[in-house]
Amino acid sequence: MSWSVSARIARRELRGGLRGFRIFLSCLALGVAAIAAVGSVRSAISAGLEREGAALLGGDAEVQFTYRFAREEEAAWLDEIADAISETVDFRSMVVVDGRAETERALTQVRAVDSLYPLVGATELDPPMALDTAFAGTADLPGGVMERVLADRLALSPGDTFKLGEQRFSLSAILDSYPDNSGGGFGLGPRTLVLTEDLAESGLIQEGTLFETQYRLDLPEGADLAALDAEAERLWRDSGMRWRDARAGAPGISQFVDRLGAFLILVGLSGLAVGGVGVSAAVRAYLAGKTEVIATLKTLGASRSVIFRSYFIQIGALTILGVALGLVLGAGLPLLAAPLIEARLPIPAAFALYPGPLLEAALYGVLAAMIFTLWPLARAEEIRAATLFRDALGGGAALPRPRYLLVTALLLALLVGAAVWFSGTAFLTLWTAGGIAAALALLTLAAALARWLARRSGRAARGRPALRLALGAIGARGGETTSVVLSLGLGLAVLSAVGQIDGNIRQSISGELPEIAPSYFFVDIQPDQIDGFRERVETDPMVSRVDSAPMLRGIITRINGAPAMQAADGHWVVRGDRGVTYSEAVPDNTRLTAGEWWPADYAGPPLVSFAAEEAAEIGLALGDTITVNILGRDITATIASFREVNFDTAGIGFVLSMNPGALAGAPHSWISTVYAEPEAEAAILRDLASAYPNITAIRVRDAIDRVMELLAGISAATRYGAAATLLTGFLVLIGAAAAGERSRVYESAVLKTLGATRARILSSFALRSALLGLAAGAVALAAGILGGWAVSTFIMDSSYAVIWPSALGVVVGGVLATLCAGLLFALRPLAARPASVLRARE
Repeated sequence: MSWSVSARIARRELRGGLRGFRIFLSCLALGVAAIAAVGSVRSAISAGLEREGAALLGGDAEVQFTYRFAREEEAAWLDEIADAISETVDFRSMVVVDGRAETERALTQVRAVDSLYPLVGATELDPPMALDTAFAGTADLPGGVMERVLADRLALSPGDTFKLGEQRFSLSAILDSYPDNSGGGFGLGPRTLVLTEDLAESGLIQEGTLFETQYRLDLPEGADLAALDAEAERLWRDSGMRWRDARAGAPGISQFVDRLGAFLILVGLSGLAVGGVGVSAAVRAYLAGKTEVIATLKTLGASRSVIFRSYFIQIGALTILGVALGLVLGAGLPLLAAPLIEARLPIPAAFALYPGPLLEAALYGVLAAMIFTLWPLARAEEIRAATLFRDALGGGAALPRPRYLLVTALLLALLVGAAVWFSGTAFLTLWTAGGIAAALALLTLAAALARWLARRSGRAARGRPALRLALGAIGARGGETTSVVLSLGLGLAVLSAVGQIDGNIRQSISGELPEIAPSYFFVDIQPDQIDGFRERVETDPMVSRVDSAPMLRGIITRINGAPAMQAADGHWVVRGDRGVTYSEAVPDNTRLTAGEWWPADYAGPPLVSFAAEEAAEIGLALGDTITVNILGRDITATIASFREVNFDTAGIGFVLSMNPGALAGAPHSWISTVYAEPEAEAAILRDLASAYPNITAIRVRDAIDRVMELLAGISAATRYGAAATLLTGFLVLIGAAAAGERSRVYESAVLKTLGATRARILSSFALRSALLGLAAGAVALAAGILGGWAVSTFIMDSSYAVIWPSALGVVVGGVLATLCAGLLFALRPLAARPASVLRARE
């Protein structure tokens, strides 16, 4: 028979409607919708970043220097290529508000600008006014603007005054938005804008202090950004100049969005795997209900291929319907929620219909549906007509024919390959795929073990009829045990792993803080201030420890004469500038792992001590050379030693430490960490801020709280993804309960005939559901703990401890979920009359 005959049979079969396929469609649609929605939001953000690249950057291009302004030859080149140039200076400082009962201080990220700022875009001030009007200030004081959160924290209103360093300003307006607020990366404090020229007497911008200068360029129409980027690299590669342009106005944010989106799509694939269990169960139940039809077709001469093709076409049509529903939801929900999402995003997003993520979600949905329906379809064609009349799908071989196993393997490989291609993270994708496969295998074994234990626990349940009935149902062949444990267990495993990872990140940041972290991190201490600074803090009986070190900032440009990015394969140490210090002797609490420290009176060629762990990751050895650009000057030093550097303590840690002679004459400042009792912190800050207004104090706990805010958003996104997976699992659970309703009706009728009360029957149903939920929750708990440990250890490279409240909540959730689903479909069996049910089975 031809495909046309199979299609005719399939069309007639589908006339009966979608009865029995609601769970199939729901699981498939929900999985596809989750992936499509995440992809659509990611595409909207990427499109917004691309569209607003120049505004995010503040110009068509930007060049940046650390610790210095552009030199004459660099400024000449910028003038040559640009129509207009705006210079800004970015640094941290303390805002001081005095004249009150108690002086108020807060950390701010200052952007000192010129009269051309902003080159692209516009600022929004409250009350509305032009930025140059705001900077004009009053007759006595220059003006400044600051973000609302900072003004509220200091109880400032327009017209009030504040100080930056030694300079007093008038607050002209509240800064509601400014065009380049997303391209500057992570800041520890809210933003304040002032004119650079108004800071001349503040003492904040001077040689050695930590600041960055940015030159935003308005380029001629049609300028070749790629060519200019290459020219900047060729001319100024070793001068410390860094080039960015509107092609990637906020590269850090764009990369973060891509990685988070890829991770959430992988979580969505986990949900699709959960839904696949429901899809497979729905197909099996549907085919079991078609036994007479299949038997009749075989009796009339239908071949195996006709049977397979007929139901393959039916399932294929329903798959297309489920995927289409998922795509409509996945594309429509972000559009409907666009105003809400845009209000919560600090970056632009252009919401529209993007075919890329929809095609990706559709591909995942079709492949998942084929993988999970192929086996039931293949097994159905193996069963003889006589067997079908007697035992539905209970007969036949356990596995389909080898060709179907091969096709399934190829489909799995295609699905994983597509995930690797679309996510761009092969390592994370393969880990996720392996974790899902391991979890499914573990849950399948757990279901088999549960059936085996239930069959052998009959004696222990003697005298407890409800428990014995529940164990008998769990151990029955072809029951709901496998579907329940697989669907609910995988969803709970994903949620458990996310909970463990989130809890460990929070615990590692905040849990150990009181024991290891300093109270304050002080920067921009001038060399002539360090002695007075030390005298104040080291003589305070409430201070337990003070660590100080000179600091410069430098960019590693070459390793053994080769470009650093190439030699280090893009390692984080060579991306951007790094802190550099010097010391005559080995610092306290420092352990050398290889090599030797230079003598105290060393006056030879530059030597450097490198952080051991980072050196091993890059592949450095003793005797290798490192070229560091500091303030535009190249210093090539030989690696003399490696030392342990712990960056987890929130204290001082430098990748690079040089001999003092290598940095002789270079202007620099000092940094210091102060460990003090909480009740002494305010007095220390007050005294130091009064004596040295230019020094910036960063309260470590405030910085950590800022990081925790970012983590809260990330963990919320991952929890939403895990919740979608769990919802899919619950739908599968409902499907399994619905599929078993008919057998429960018969079971209830038999038990009533034998004298069982409704209460006993209900208690047996409840015990069955609770025990299955306990089994699924226990296995999910083990899988989640193992998955959390693997991610924390091998991907995040952090310590791991089980978060027991979250872990035990998973088990309780599993029990409650199965109990609710089981009791939901217990009403009809309890209400059934034994006589009518038993007559129908004769």
